[in-house]
Amino acid sequence: MTGQMEDRIAGIYADGWSRIVATMIRFTGGDWDLAEECTQDAFAKALQRWPESGVPDQPLAWLTTTARHRAIDRMRRASTEAAKLREVAAMDLEPSPYLSDSEIPDERLELMFTCCHPSLSLDAQVALTLRSLAGMSTVEIARAFLVPERTMGQRLFRAKQKVAHAGIPFRVPPAHLLPDRLPAVLHVLYLLFNEGYGDPRKARLCREAIRLARVVTVLMPDEPEAHGMLALMLLHDARRPARVDAAGELVTLAEQDRSLWDQAQIAEGATICEQALRRRRAGPFQLQAAIAACHATAPVAAQTDWPQIVGLYTQLARIAPSPIVDLNRAVAIGMANGPEAALPLVDAIIETGQLNDYYLLHATRADLLRRAGRTQEATDSYRAALDLAPTDAERRFLRNRLQLR
Repeated sequence: MTGQMEDRIAGIYADGWSRIVATMIRFTGGDWDLAEECTQDAFAKALQRWPESGVPDQPLAWLTTTARHRAIDRMRRASTEAAKLREVAAMDLEPSPYLSDSEIPDERLELMFTCCHPSLSLDAQVALTLRSLAGMSTVEIARAFLVPERTMGQRLFRAKQKVAHAGIPFRVPPAHLLPDRLPAVLHVLYLLFNEGYGDPRKARLCREAIRLARVVTVLMPDEPEAHGMLALMLLHDARRPARVDAAGELVTLAEQDRSLWDQAQIAEGATICEQALRRRRAGPFQLQAAIAACHATAPVAAQTDWPQIVGLYTQLARIAPSPIVDLNRAVAIGMANGPEAALPLVDAIIETGQLNDYYLLHATRADLLRRAGRTQEATDSYRAALDLAPTDAERRFLRNRLQLR
């Protein structure tokens, strides 16, 4: 198979997997395993045939029809009465061989809300989203989250069993429930992004999160928070090439080589954020994207509009209060007004005990103390942060700070 053909099929897989799985879940009456298996079989058959015959004019229709025929064949072989009933239902829905891509129902939104149903644990939501929407294998998901394949397989099995036995509906929630349910979908996608952003070994999670965020904005064009989340991902991801130097060491935002930033992606993210905010329904993702845009559009670190960032964090703290927001607001105040203005705010967070296991709390305090000339206190806080840092790169960064204090 030529590299060009491989890339073409890989692109169809990335864009079509979740759409076909969603269609097949509906087609099989909610049998997730059968839907995924038949979709996988359809792609396997495409890999065998398309290199010789060429990619069909309607590849999604070809794959969907192939998957449906596979499902019908599986149902015919089943011996239970329930399977026979499902076979009859499936036969009624058997597609025409002349089905076009435009006639394939797009039920990915239903799939997203089902994967992120509040009855499922967060771990289950994440696993189902990666398997059913991103098309990642159990091995790939396990590797991404650094857990054994068996553990991830059990997590997926339990999640699918919960969907089946708890009667979780395969649908977009009614309008009156949508404001409460959409944040769960956005939270899971942004969790995936963050998981990939902090560790180069998990970079695929970032790419999948951005791709799925684009899907949400297409399927829900009037939801400004969905656009805000996409903008936030794009703006953060645009800085990825500069976050680590040639030796694999972390580079702070202020010290990053901004010529390495993806300016086209920054422009896209800033535009999406601005358009979302114009709807005058500012939510947490939109405000965070606006903060990220302040950083990303500053020509040099010294020209960052810190007073505006303080104002945005103040607004964010009103609508989505959390100790993390308070910590980030303190950092912004420290940059706008000096470290002594921020230290009491950080100490107040420490007194609550809510973030004492969060290494960035101690690293932030250490940096403020260092800038204030309180060297010994800074050393103690850097050591506290070092004990809690989750990755090798972050630990090396903190050790270097200790040596440079």
